[in-house]
Amino acid sequence: MGEHIAIDGSHGEGGGQLLRTAVTLSAITGQALVIEHIRAGRRTPGLAAQHLTAVLSVAKLCEAEVAGATLSSETLSFRPKVRPQPGNYVFDVAAAREGGSAGAAALVLQAVALAAVLAEGTCHLRIGGGTHVPRSPSYDFIANVWRPFLGRMGISLETALNAFGFYPRGQGEIIGQLKGLGPQARTRLKSVQVIDRGQLRSVSGRAIAASLPSHIPQRMAARAQAMLTELAPSVVIRPELVHAASPGVGIFLTAEYDGISCGFNAFGARGKSSETVAEEAVAALLKHLRSNAALDLHLADQVLLPLALASSPSAFTCETVTRHLETNAWIIEQFGIANICIERQEGGSAHVSVRPDLANSAGDRRQS
Repeated sequence: MGEHIAIDGSHGEGGGQLLRTAVTLSAITGQALVIEHIRAGRRTPGLAAQHLTAVLSVAKLCEAEVAGATLSSETLSFRPKVRPQPGNYVFDVAAAREGGSAGAAALVLQAVALAAVLAEGTCHLRIGGGTHVPRSPSYDFIANVWRPFLGRMGISLETALNAFGFYPRGQGEIIGQLKGLGPQARTRLKSVQVIDRGQLRSVSGRAIAASLPSHIPQRMAARAQAMLTELAPSVVIRPELVHAASPGVGIFLTAEYDGISCGFNAFGARGKSSETVAEEAVAALLKHLRSNAALDLHLADQVLLPLALASSPSAFTCETVTRHLETNAWIIEQFGIANICIERQEGGSAHVSVRPDLANSAGDRRQS
């Protein structure tokens, strides 16, 4: 394949995030990429529908030459031909697998949106798939936590939810619009310093049930409201009945501190009471509150890549050091665009510093 970065896809957490970050970095830097042993330690190794969709979506933006982009493939090569281009894009996780998929549309959005930051113009995105599914950011987390963080950096991303998508059928849809900053994005993106989160000002959220009785979201909302009322000056949890292709239950909370917004989710399952679902989400919020850290454990790994593209160093504290955080730091450093230092602190939290290497343009080798 010629000169390229070689990545062991089983490194660290060894999951889909490593793959998505690597492909996005390839599109951003122009460096060709070969990944082997993709998700090698998983029960079903290789590319699943969501991972395949993310790869092909990012490839579309930068007209990449791709080999190995098939379901279950454990090796992938990716060579960008041009910088990410503005335009209208439609991607659907369900199209990647016969019979459809509820793979996370939010994860595809994250990969595509960060590549689109370098576009000279606006990218209009329409992404189909699961919008509220376990083990991935919910649409609520994207809209209320991740998107505002990007906004602090100068990334203009607008989102809307056209349809809810729950497991197993998905068929939800997220709309995104991102104004690219062009090839000089790295000199225009602002750093972020958020060591002290400040006071908890409010907790908001919604308890959702799709195609199920109305008492389910009402009970979730009431239980969460009762548990949180004394914690913040404002606590508003709304019960919502929604339509979706598959029934689904979940509660999605946003904690607004002086200096940061954090998100906490929990999903229903057969045999799990509405009250238990609410208690799981509240317990996650309370754990973060006790940590005194700024970022929640999921936001921490999801902001490393944009911070690595900033014009100056950033730093934050986070609730704990996850394998996702460590793995994302490792893959970013393989591309040479930033140095990341993760310092564990007493009590389990961490201080993370991100020092972009602006002198290293990562050798953009795209064809003109």
